[in-house]
Amino acid sequence: MSPVAVPRWAVMSTGILSLCGVGISTYLTIAHFVGTQILACSDNALVNCTAVTTSKQSYFLGMPVAVLGLAFYLVMVVVNSPWGWRRSERVVHLGRVILCGGGLVFIAWLIIAEFLIIEHVCLWCTGVHVVTIALALVISRVSPAQLGWVRSDD
Repeated sequence: MSPVAVPRWAVMSTGILSLCGVGISTYLTIAHFVGTQILACSDNALVNCTAVTTSKQSYFLGMPVAVLGLAFYLVMVVVNSPWGWRRSERVVHLGRVILCGGGLVFIAWLIIAEFLIIEHVCLWCTGVHVVTIALALVISRVSPAQLGWVRSDD
């Protein structure tokens, strides 16, 4: 399968968003292992990064969520690189969509946990959520044509 040409704006924006995700996730991973005292975030009222990043919900299957986020974004950097977008293997493009969908489901759970269980919000985590949603919007705009799900007459 020859990949459908993806607009340059999509390649650039997914690459930049993936790198932003790596940056924020790296910071949260370091804070997890070094200590929350390095978090530049409020610790009172609704916004309380320490409460969120040290909660029971900051682990998934025994793994810190920050580490899972970092792993997710490292993979996204690869599949959203110009070389990843140019790959002819359908599995790469389908994988990008599936990973992004999984990321959306995971952040939906984390947002629910922040508001309903922990009752605090982490601004750094919110940054990851915004990046993931933006990434999903871009990918959902270009991937259907690339995967042959719709005609690419634009």
